[in-house]
Amino acid sequence: MSIINTSYVEIITFFLVGMPGLEYAHSWISIPICSVYLIAILGNCTILFIIRTEPSLHEPMYYFLCMLAMSDLGLSLSSLPTMLRIFLFNAPEIASNACFAQEFFIHGFSALESSVLLIMSFDRFLAIHNPLRYSSILTTVRVAQIGIVISFKSMLLVLPFPFTLRSLRYCKKKQLSHSYCLHQDVMKLACSDNQIDVIYGFFGALCLIVDFILIAVSYILILKTVLGIASKKEQLKAFNTCVSHICAVIIFYLPIISLAVVHRFAQHVSPLINVLMANVLLLVPPLMNPIVYCAKTKQIRVRVVAKLCQQQL
Repeated sequence: MSIINTSYVEIITFFLVGMPGLEYAHSWISIPICSVYLIAILGNCTILFIIRTEPSLHEPMYYFLCMLAMSDLGLSLSSLPTMLRIFLFNAPEIASNACFAQEFFIHGFSALESSVLLIMSFDRFLAIHNPLRYSSILTTVRVAQIGIVISFKSMLLVLPFPFTLRSLRYCKKKQLSHSYCLHQDVMKLACSDNQIDVIYGFFGALCLIVDFILIAVSYILILKTVLGIASKKEQLKAFNTCVSHICAVIIFYLPIISLAVVHRFAQHVSPLINVLMANVLLLVPPLMNPIVYCAKTKQIRVRVVAKLCQQQL
């Protein structure tokens, strides 16, 4: 650290936390955490491989599923380095620039996943509401264009974060409250004016809320369309096409909402609860999404089983 003046010091290292009060057990805690990362990475890579190698799955729904798998991989790989350092090597320190880079990728891939879930809800509405025109509206080129647009939008949304954080001055505080860097966590350590970060952070959160509201609107329209179908069998069939996506939405948004509620209304809750909920936020969606889609989507499940049987032979 280099002294700037009597009031400020230049922070070049932040300190992350593992499990408060359970530091002695970090080596044991690393086993389930590493297992979750391994399953999540293998699961999402399997989804990408199956869809890429099976021509029958080259459809808009599965292309969007590929985007979801890539955003999950991004989330996993963004938080993996600090998680391994903390729990395997008991090394909680992280360079400030590395911290700013990590929070950029974590927030960027989170925004991308939210956008992908929104597009997937529109995809399900279009498939149920107008099945005859579905293929002509969502062509391969259009799906690729949508993917490029939401990727750029997500990364541009969080691009100011590392620069605004870098412009702040940090006094002697350098202890973060999670196992990875988050924008709202880092900016609280600043002793200079962080009003811009507060406002822009609120804007970023608002974008996620808008995505969630639009997903809810999509499902209201889907419900209205399905209830207008005369056959009960067809109604059930239409609902079944949405089950995997509904699970993915719950898995992604429930931890975010729960953590936001805890931060807002339960400020005196144990730090261990905060850390656990924050880790669930990043670990569970990449782990569960491949499992849900393999279990609930017959086309993917059959091909995964076929590939496994092929390898055994």
